[in-house]
Amino acid sequence: MRNMLASCMVLLFFAACEPAYVPKPRGFQRIIFPERKYEPFTNDCRFTCEIPVYSIAKKDNHPMADKCWFNINYLPFNATLHLSYVPIQSKKALYKVVEDSRTLVYKHTIKADEIYETIIGNAYLNGMLYELSGNTATNFQFYVTDSNQHYLRGALYFNEKTNLDSIQPSLNFLKTDILHMLQTLRWR
Repeated sequence: MRNMLASCMVLLFFAACEPAYVPKPRGFQRIIFPERKYEPFTNDCRFTCEIPVYSIAKKDNHPMADKCWFNINYLPFNATLHLSYVPIQSKKALYKVVEDSRTLVYKHTIKADEIYETIIGNAYLNGMLYELSGNTATNFQFYVTDSNQHYLRGALYFNEKTNLDSIQPSLNFLKTDILHMLQTLRWR
């Protein structure tokens, strides 16, 4: 009996010496957002707007790019807003570019959980905002037009594989900047 009690004590001693399992605490990436300041974005095309001072606007250098295609690089967020301006010659041409825009958005239905459409309308322009939820390549797109002569399309891409949980704070911040750009957009 004494041997059995001693064996149990030794077993308990070794069992008690194992380190206790402690789960890793939850951690979140700390993002320091820059102060919102805007500067005019002028170009050779027929529109102007305001963009953030922490972004850089460049002409799209892709070989197939049109002369009025621009990339607005948001350096602190490793994101790019691709802008495509198209002058409109007829209602048929307007219908075609609007349908092209819608087609490009809905190509993401494979990965998107939902696609939310919001109509834009004010004295200067009308159009559509598309917010794609889920781990899609792009989570925010839009097009705006004056329904006569001008059409501008934009698509926001993060320059890395997107995980919506990780990019959501940055996405919300950039959406506000893009909405400001659209509010200050003027056709020339």
